[in-house]
Amino acid sequence: MAYLNIDSVKARTFDAIVIGSGISGGWAAKELTEGGLRTLVLERGRDVKHITDYPTTMMQPWEFPHGGQLSKEYRDANPIASRCYANREDASHFFVKDAEHPYVQEKPFDWIRGYHVGGKSLMWARGTQRWSQYDFDGPARDGFAVEWPIGYTDIAPWYSHVERFAGISGNKDGLPQLPDGEFLPPHEQSCVEKHFTNEMAKHYNGTRPVIIGRCAHLTKPQPIHYQQGRAQCQNRSLCQRGCPYGGYFSSNSSTLPWAAKTGKLTLRPDSVVHSIIFDEKKNKASGVRVIDAHTKQMTEYYARIIFVNAACLNSNLILMNSRSNRFPNGLGNDNGLLGKYMAFHNFRTTISAEYEGLLESTTEGIRPNSSYIPRFRNVFKQETTGPASQFLRGYAAGFGSSRMTSADTSGVGEELKASLMQPKYGNWRVNSWMMGETIPKESSYVTLDSNLTDPWGIPQLRISVGYDDNDEKMIRDFHEQMTEMLTVAGFINIQTHDVPEKAPGLDIHEMGGVRMGKDPKTSLLNKWNQFHTCKNVFVTDGACMTSTSTQNPSLTFMAITARAANYAVKELRKGNL
Repeated sequence: MAYLNIDSVKARTFDAIVIGSGISGGWAAKELTEGGLRTLVLERGRDVKHITDYPTTMMQPWEFPHGGQLSKEYRDANPIASRCYANREDASHFFVKDAEHPYVQEKPFDWIRGYHVGGKSLMWARGTQRWSQYDFDGPARDGFAVEWPIGYTDIAPWYSHVERFAGISGNKDGLPQLPDGEFLPPHEQSCVEKHFTNEMAKHYNGTRPVIIGRCAHLTKPQPIHYQQGRAQCQNRSLCQRGCPYGGYFSSNSSTLPWAAKTGKLTLRPDSVVHSIIFDEKKNKASGVRVIDAHTKQMTEYYARIIFVNAACLNSNLILMNSRSNRFPNGLGNDNGLLGKYMAFHNFRTTISAEYEGLLESTTEGIRPNSSYIPRFRNVFKQETTGPASQFLRGYAAGFGSSRMTSADTSGVGEELKASLMQPKYGNWRVNSWMMGETIPKESSYVTLDSNLTDPWGIPQLRISVGYDDNDEKMIRDFHEQMTEMLTVAGFINIQTHDVPEKAPGLDIHEMGGVRMGKDPKTSLLNKWNQFHTCKNVFVTDGACMTSTSTQNPSLTFMAITARAANYAVKELRKGNL
């Protein structure tokens, strides 16, 4: 029996364990296996294989019982999940059902989750912008968070590393606040977006650039993408279904299959991570406790290094639940900061307008992207005069366009059909949405509920995150500035739209709780994403972020993960972990 036990432990022992298979977890798996490490990837949800498990990807609109819309029954049962922009009838199978995964809202918060292999990399909006040095400098400059332990020069090579492999479409715009990357050919702006771009350059002398968005789509695949088995983006704009061509980047189509080809990957779905095991004799983590999603039985897996990539809020939950005599308040939590200083991106408000010109043109085809307005408030320094001096940091914005159409629906039969097939075109309509940087605060936190547990006996997460006065001032400034910008560009019928009851969370850009920093007294992770007090545990998803900037965060998660994983491989070989 003793020998059987030894064999069992050996079968459950790896060089590295990665918790989570989403965007950052997939990158950790790729880099660690390429470095020669036998790597176990744990995913709490079901398996989803590329192409095979995209059941709706080739369905036509008329094949959906509700025409692509979520049913009333589904919306009533899932009021949180159904509010997500990407959750439609063709993708609802990728979204967590509200009742199956409960959590506690101290303040309203819409927690959007995808529990399956690939995680939210199957459902994301695919925006990918680099941070600049100004973004890393922000906290130290403005005093709203602790100083970042890394800067742009540390992360730039890793941005290039992940951009080349993932495939990022974009234009080299030469903007200091939005560094250029390793780009595939850009998408084309519509004529009205080009008009707006030109008018902004004319009226603001280049200080308010408008560019085509940068996104993770293969506009012109390179050999490395064909080696992954991926093909050119077909511009179907059905990305939330899962792309059978691999035209956009996901863990399922890219990093996980690549890791599997090394022969070093073990992928274990239906594995709910309970906690990380801390060995007090060795003063480091030794493995993880895993609950089978179906049988509810617990099993322990062991490794020399552990990467926590469960997505920001779940990573916080796992770490807080990882209690030991050494860390009674959660792994690495000597300073009591675990779960605190949460932040997100404020997507609460939009603005719309019409343009009466360019009526000789219409849109043709579909483009899975939009234009983008990089941050122009408090960019290079905190402004001391004018409206922007009233709030910290700033906002970026998306900018999209379409031609308004209408049809005469008064007829019936063939007459109605003919009318619908020949719609009348109206004015161009544009829409812009704000992505504001929120300020990490100690009062924005997550913690474990002392009484409520989930179906696996794990404490439920309590979330207390909300808007503040800085967010409200930023929203007002966005309305004022975008109204001015649209006006000078000749747009009409300008309307602002703010929904104060729209809770944080729908941005799906939550960050923080396990922040990086230079000082163990004010942060939890060092510049390599290691816990200051537990060097063989790395956190490289959104939980590690010290601040949020205004850019979509996924590219930065990928780059930080690749950097940390390569460092971990080298340190392991040196015997330092």
